[in-house]
Amino acid sequence: MGNEGELLWKPGRERIEASRIFAFARWLEERRGLKFDVTTHAGYDALWRWSVTDLEGFWSAIWEFFGMQSSAPWERVLGRREMPGAEWFPGARLNYAEHILRHERPGVEALFFLSERRPLSVLSWEELGSRVRVLATRLRELGVKRGDRVVACLPNAPEAAIAMLATTSLGAIWSSCGPDFGIRGVLDRFSQLEPRILFCVDGYQYGGKPFSRKAELREIIAKLPSLERVVQVPYLDPQDRERLSDRTLFWDELFDHPPVPASEFRFEQLPFDHPLWILFSSGTTGLPKPIVHSHGGIIIEQLKHLAFNFDVHARERMFFFTTTGWMMWNFVVSGLLSDAVPVLYDGNPTYPDPGVLWQMVEQSGASLFGASPTYISMLQQAGIVPKDRFDLSKLKSVTLAGSPVTPEHVRWVYDNVKRDLWVAAGSGGTDICSGIVGGVVTLPVYAGEIQARSLGVAAHAFNEHGEPVIDEVGELVITQPMPSMPVCFWNDPDGKRYRESYFEEFPGVWRHGDFFKLNSRGGAYVLGRSDATLNRYGVRIGTAEIYRTLATLEEIEDSLIVNLDLPGGRFFMPLFVKLKEGFTLDEALDQKIRQTLRKEYSPRHAPDKIYAVPGIPYTLTGKKMEVPVRRILMGFPPEKVANRDATANPQALDWFIEYFRTQKDYSLTE
Repeated sequence: MGNEGELLWKPGRERIEASRIFAFARWLEERRGLKFDVTTHAGYDALWRWSVTDLEGFWSAIWEFFGMQSSAPWERVLGRREMPGAEWFPGARLNYAEHILRHERPGVEALFFLSERRPLSVLSWEELGSRVRVLATRLRELGVKRGDRVVACLPNAPEAAIAMLATTSLGAIWSSCGPDFGIRGVLDRFSQLEPRILFCVDGYQYGGKPFSRKAELREIIAKLPSLERVVQVPYLDPQDRERLSDRTLFWDELFDHPPVPASEFRFEQLPFDHPLWILFSSGTTGLPKPIVHSHGGIIIEQLKHLAFNFDVHARERMFFFTTTGWMMWNFVVSGLLSDAVPVLYDGNPTYPDPGVLWQMVEQSGASLFGASPTYISMLQQAGIVPKDRFDLSKLKSVTLAGSPVTPEHVRWVYDNVKRDLWVAAGSGGTDICSGIVGGVVTLPVYAGEIQARSLGVAAHAFNEHGEPVIDEVGELVITQPMPSMPVCFWNDPDGKRYRESYFEEFPGVWRHGDFFKLNSRGGAYVLGRSDATLNRYGVRIGTAEIYRTLATLEEIEDSLIVNLDLPGGRFFMPLFVKLKEGFTLDEALDQKIRQTLRKEYSPRHAPDKIYAVPGIPYTLTGKKMEVPVRRILMGFPPEKVANRDATANPQALDWFIEYFRTQKDYSLTE
């Protein structure tokens, strides 16, 4: 078991001085007369404090340092400062796609792509720019204009990036989900948007198995009456020319058009806060929240985030395992803003071999590899040792994000991938399409600890009185506005749903919904969703603590724990475990689990009862469905608390539904 707080890595002087954040610190000293030593915790903390107190100074420096372009000058950094409703860079006119395609030039690659069916291939900047301009021109001919919604059911492939850039170049608004989403999952999202255009594939392959989606897409198309055109990509079967509807155009038909020179193409010039894309919450309860981000907010935040939390340099290849239905896809494609080279992968991350992604790292020469802690656990169980099988000489950093990262995850990477490696954990969210806490390449890496709060993000742990605390678990809040905070929720004209989602508990302060802790040197810990917290005898316990301990037991493959607040001040805390093949939940294992939890943490961490289950339910974006399970066990109608089409393994929910129907372990009455 890894030791929390153990020093695992320190950057050398060469790595520090080559970093983007070191260059920014030098720039601040030369241009602004501000001096920060980003090689020490105290120096970085001073830079962070300046970034969240002098918002005008910091964000204007980011604009200038990264050479952002605007066809009209901005009047000031902040028009309105209060949250919600902060107004950024009023007067500016810009375009996200234009900021990406300004890097277009001959003879260099823009992105790499790999799938279960296609070998690693390259799309050049010339090809990307040409295809974006032709597609945007054809969309204009179809009547697409500023503010229209264009949606997609596409895999993580070049077609998705091209369609998104063409859409946003016109000022139309993009939204996407993966082709594996169920009918209801797609309609719950896209029916809120009333889209004019749908891009889709005929199907996809996952784990070696083909999945046709034509029947599902026909139903989706029929139930989206606002659709005027469907653009069909023959992805699963390139020879299939059967149209999904009478409104369908094939992808290649749109490209039957003369090239559009860059000098003749017009990018729509848009206000800083003009909607860029709409991302959705996980959709585990009710209709998914349609979160609207802006052109300017995403440009400036992603330029900062890529440089300072990932140390991405121009021409470096970057990979993060994702699908088009997760915000990490938007992040990866936004690597193009920095002239980095995204590596796109469509398929099962362990097919046909658990080492397939590391082979991709070798072949593409990726310097940044990103994945979830769940993926690392899969490699641990499979006994994969990437350093013994692949040439990882160009790999400089590994980022773990998506769920809480344990010391064991980080230690495994150092032991099995590479010793001289910057392993950075991070945490953020779809809500801001960025990170809140993350890596800082100029600082040491300690096991189980996220290195620091991100620049420009005024993140704190608040206690129940709304006071910031150190070395105590509290609510993760953000006390100052960020440019990438949502400009609104779609179809929320008075902002009520937006305010209720983030600003209800602490007026004027963003509540993110995670338990959070900061230590005295600025290290951070994200300890699971605060609305899935375990409250035992008045002590709040993050579920990540339980999962970290159970992951060390050889008998347990996965687990889920909830706490039920019952009438009369009673509570019941059941633990559900999926066991590895060959093990059973007998008295000896039951006691081993309890004793381990008591030993590692406290008696409060021991569950009231332990159950063996056939599976643990996850959302399509890989998050455990703690809150829906808790609500099912509290008697809420399952169909109202858990969207099966947004669930990766909906059959896993059935066990919990049946358990609640027949259980005699607790009572919901006095």
